[in-house]
Amino acid sequence: MAGITVYLKCDRNVEVQQENVFLKDVATLQCADGEVLARCSALKIHHFTPQGEKRCVVSVLKLIRQMEEACPGISVQSLGEADVLIEQVKVARFKGPRQWLKVVLVCLVSFFGTAFTIMAYHNDVGIHEVFGEIYRIFMGSEPVGVNVLEISYSLGLAAGIIVFFNHIGGRRITKDPTPIEVSMRNYEEDVNKALIETAGREGREKDV
Repeated sequence: MAGITVYLKCDRNVEVQQENVFLKDVATLQCADGEVLARCSALKIHHFTPQGEKRCVVSVLKLIRQMEEACPGISVQSLGEADVLIEQVKVARFKGPRQWLKVVLVCLVSFFGTAFTIMAYHNDVGIHEVFGEIYRIFMGSEPVGVNVLEISYSLGLAAGIIVFFNHIGGRRITKDPTPIEVSMRNYEEDVNKALIETAGREGREKDV
């Protein structure tokens, strides 16, 4: 196997459902030799126990050592992350009433929480008085009931929220990621980095 190069590309975070984790589950492998590729892909790198932790941090150096031990003489080129965070996630095959109840609860909290925030902001800045003063300046009379400024502002606020979040129902307006998606990706990167650094400091990382 001398002179054979195996390219290894690992992701920062990988979710698995099974207890036994193999190299093919956490990395993308490429090699011109099919036998070497199959042998490396089938390497067992971790085993989750039912009572054990559901997260594990594995160093790429550990993976490279296992590959070199399984296939002596090969050359491994790492093109991805230096550490891999593996998390075992139990996912039910069918969503039950409990899952739907969680979705409904989150939707209600988001809707009423956002509505309360907008109303509290408007009350804090005195938006009703501002609209009344603008109406008196331009129309020369006192506003009665709901005026055109309030209607226009409500429509503009709804349109602004739709454009900002880049969604109309389940459809995306443009191909750009939404602000929520960008924030979630940044949050996920920070969490993964913190977990990996914590595992390294506490000596729980599987390394050479």
